[in-house]
Amino acid sequence: MYADKRGKEFYILAAFFAVFVLFLYGPLSAILILSFQGPNGGLTFPLNGVSLHWFFNLFEKQAVGDFGGSFRRSLMLGIMVMLVTVVVSVLAGLAFRRKFYGATALFYLSVASLVVPSIIISLGIGVVFNQIGVQPAWYSSAFGAHLTWTLPFGVLIMFAVFNRFSPSYEEAARDLGATSWQTFAHVVLPIIAPSLIGVGLFGFTLSYDEFARTLMTSGTYNTLPLEIYGMTTNVTTPVLYALGTVTTVFSFLVIAGTLGIIIAMNRRRTR
Repeated sequence: MYADKRGKEFYILAAFFAVFVLFLYGPLSAILILSFQGPNGGLTFPLNGVSLHWFFNLFEKQAVGDFGGSFRRSLMLGIMVMLVTVVVSVLAGLAFRRKFYGATALFYLSVASLVVPSIIISLGIGVVFNQIGVQPAWYSSAFGAHLTWTLPFGVLIMFAVFNRFSPSYEEAARDLGATSWQTFAHVVLPIIAPSLIGVGLFGFTLSYDEFARTLMTSGTYNTLPLEIYGMTTNVTTPVLYALGTVTTVFSFLVIAGTLGIIIAMNRRRTR
């Protein structure tokens, strides 16, 4: 009887997972298929031939949209946010290992932006920049807006990492005559390196895909999510689907490359 109950629970969970995967990847699959429409194909099924026409069309001059420029801006912004998120998260994790006055208030203040609607933060930052006479731009106001989104996650991850980190490694290094910097560079950093790569990937992907916090802060030039959103109202060819396919493949390649680096580092540590 217990085995029958376990069997029913398994099938229910399996069915739920199948529906979840279908809901998650179903629309993505439709975009992937439609991006291979023939030269005379439209935005809906059925396919009118199969070709790579719309992928080549991405590299041609478009009547609307700036694919290359928006991609470069999103890529640069994601890298900037990733680097700052990693550095600040590590420093915060090290600082909060010791008790200091105001630590609790500072912690809640640092994660408060997670509960504030993203569009409100975007609007507030945009208004402040306009009030002080500084033109909002993707590399300034949008950069700050993205950090309000990525830093809390990075800090929380590093808190979890350092909560599990044994101080005995550092004590052993100091007993052997290592300085504080040598202890960090040669003992702490190699141990937490896979977590740092994860924080960096998290920061990059959150920034690369961010829409709401960029809407009021990007200034004159759009990032890729804003460009895609703007094109949904005036593009009538599958070139938009081709762009979605390319950016999705790029995201998966970044994730796969990062996981490969983490696996290689873990294998090297176990040798």
